[in-house]
Amino acid sequence: MSLDLESLRVLDTVVREGGFAKAAERLHKAQSAISYHVRKLEQSLGLTLLTRDGYRAKLTPAGEAVLTEGRRLLIQASQVEALAREFGQGWEPKLTVIIDGILALAPILAALKQLADEHIPTRIQVKVEYLYGVQYRFDKENADIMLVKDYQSQPNLQAVELPEVECVLCAAASHPLIAMPSVTLNDLQQEIELSVQDSSERGDDRHMFGGERVFFLAGFTTKKQALLMGLGFGWMPRYLIEDELANGSLKEVPYVGGARYRFTPALVHRRDQPLGRAGQRLSGLLLAQ
Repeated sequence: MSLDLESLRVLDTVVREGGFAKAAERLHKAQSAISYHVRKLEQSLGLTLLTRDGYRAKLTPAGEAVLTEGRRLLIQASQVEALAREFGQGWEPKLTVIIDGILALAPILAALKQLADEHIPTRIQVKVEYLYGVQYRFDKENADIMLVKDYQSQPNLQAVELPEVECVLCAAASHPLIAMPSVTLNDLQQEIELSVQDSSERGDDRHMFGGERVFFLAGFTTKKQALLMGLGFGWMPRYLIEDELANGSLKEVPYVGGARYRFTPALVHRRDQPLGRAGQRLSGLLLAQ
């Protein structure tokens, strides 16, 4: 047995319009065609769906049950057809974005909310990674976009610069490094350094200091908590610790080699896999901020 959606649609119209003649007028079909579709559906199901005596066509109990479920199918079919039309207009079915967790999420989330408000049909997956894990995940999952601090340039990758980010080498006000008038590399290497862990096999950062005691944490929120507890020292993006620097709970380490650095992140996608409408729209929103 196979259901004919057109016959279900005809049955629904007959019931809504109250008869075969009005359904034929609504659907711009001959009345004989309307009758044919209803008979075809009844034969397919082996059920009587309509009573044909009287002025108005009425559903039998079986017809009521069938039409209730049939209307759900018609709604789903309509949604599938709408998606097909939208994808045919350049909307990709899926968009995967890998984000470096050192970047501010607020503008990224604002862009995603804008896409949600526009009801775009594309299913968007966003994953947060760190350090070399961003490009590792981008390559492994054949993702569409990565928002990244550092990456290895390749001929098939195209990058656009994002707003600059400043990082500060900091520790809790009570940490021994803060009490020192100046801090050398050897001083740093005697203390616990706090870093974030990525999913690549490299697991290090060119801004690390080479000490033997390093705690790798799950992300910058956890790292900030560890810093405030006085567990160690480490680099933090300035936007995440503005309040703590202002109230003195975190302080800049007086490192002789410099306690600040800036980097320019990038929005990267593949030249050989052009972005669809959703990817282009997301990129445009992020670059406009």
